[in-house]
Amino acid sequence: MQNISIFEVDLYLKKKNLLAGGIMRIFVVEDDKFYNKLIDHHLHLNPDFEVESFFDGRSFLDKLGDNPDIVTLDYSLPDINGDVILEKIRNYNPNIPVIIISGQEDVSTAINLLKDGAYDYIVKDENIRERLLNTIHNIQTTDRLKKEVRQLRTQISEKYDFSNALIGESKALKKVYLLIEKAIGVQNMTVSIRGETGTGKEMVARTIHFNSSRKDRPFVAVNMGAIPRELLESELFGHEKGAFTGAFTRNIGKFEEANGGTIFFDEIAEMDIDLQVKILRAIQEREITRVGGSSVIKVDVRIITATNKDLQEEVRKGRFREDLYYRLLGLPIVLPPLSERENDIIILANHFLREFCRENNLPAKEFTAQARSKLLSYHFPGNVRELKAIIELAAVMSNQRIIGEEDILFSPTNSGIDLFSQDMTLKEYETRIIRHYLDKNNNNVVLVAKKLDIGKSKIYNMIKNGEL
Repeated sequence: MQNISIFEVDLYLKKKNLLAGGIMRIFVVEDDKFYNKLIDHHLHLNPDFEVESFFDGRSFLDKLGDNPDIVTLDYSLPDINGDVILEKIRNYNPNIPVIIISGQEDVSTAINLLKDGAYDYIVKDENIRERLLNTIHNIQTTDRLKKEVRQLRTQISEKYDFSNALIGESKALKKVYLLIEKAIGVQNMTVSIRGETGTGKEMVARTIHFNSSRKDRPFVAVNMGAIPRELLESELFGHEKGAFTGAFTRNIGKFEEANGGTIFFDEIAEMDIDLQVKILRAIQEREITRVGGSSVIKVDVRIITATNKDLQEEVRKGRFREDLYYRLLGLPIVLPPLSERENDIIILANHFLREFCRENNLPAKEFTAQARSKLLSYHFPGNVRELKAIIELAAVMSNQRIIGEEDILFSPTNSGIDLFSQDMTLKEYETRIIRHYLDKNNNNVVLVAKKLDIGKSKIYNMIKNGEL
């Protein structure tokens, strides 16, 4: 009976977890009978490896069409040099990992082979078994990660498929569909999205990105109202080490992070007026400079903005630069509130109910006529986001497969907050009011500070201290 090392057992168990029983075909190309047998022996100890051995380059090349998953290649073969075979493998399929095995520890040769596409270079010595098994393990790990990335990209593509961007059949929504199609067709055009909170502005932005030629590059979302003014420039453009107190390392900003992809400015109307000129320059010149730095960095990003305000009105009031407004306008898309999409309320409700039941392994449910009437009679100030929350709660509250009107619960915050229902201190009243406005405005600190006429720093400090 063969002795199997602890290392090999551990590797075998790891591989079981990685490939879940998948067979990996490994071609061993080695003219030295001793090493050919040694490599073949240790690889055969893993039942998930299918191993085939070759003693010369020509016989191996004749079988290359069988598409091995890995090739171990002796550099000094009797008929063809290893670098020539490596080139032929790369020309046939550059995705086949090739592990070079050589009797010579020649650093320059190893470097050249790695540059030419070899996965690893292993010297024939007493550590060959461990090196080889470890390298194969690394290949398996890389292969698993690549598969996960492909699966994730497929899932993202399905989630942001154009047909799933906005659910509904109302006339107001059909106009939006046409504009989204135009935004997808004109790949690099700036897009400005306007709509009330909860209408799906970010969903539309992501749908445009993930259906464009930039879909394999980053989508970076920035909420302009959620970042303190003094940190916003560094957040967008990055900073160099030592640029300011606390800048202990270099930081890459959102523009660099989104390079090649899309940067989404949510709540663009909340951008500080002093920063707007720098944003304008970055968009016009397609370049940025990190805070505290002098190097100019070229960036290629598509700009998509969103706001629930009328930017033209903000320009008239002097709170938004006119030149930046026209630079960002691009293709304007206005999302209708749910109150203007009455025909879509039940369509959306059924969609959210099916999705929630499926994701949570609940039996399929349906609404009674009274429940549908109750939904249609409500004005939905929180728009689609609020409808989704109401439907998910109804699915949980219902104890049977029918959702009645008693299961449809509207948030009490929509009819105002009852400040005098209990005795509270002035501080407690203040905290409750601020918390209410933060909930109502999607935690937009800048917007809440303006509405309540208080300093942003006061709200940030309350959040920091755990009071909110």
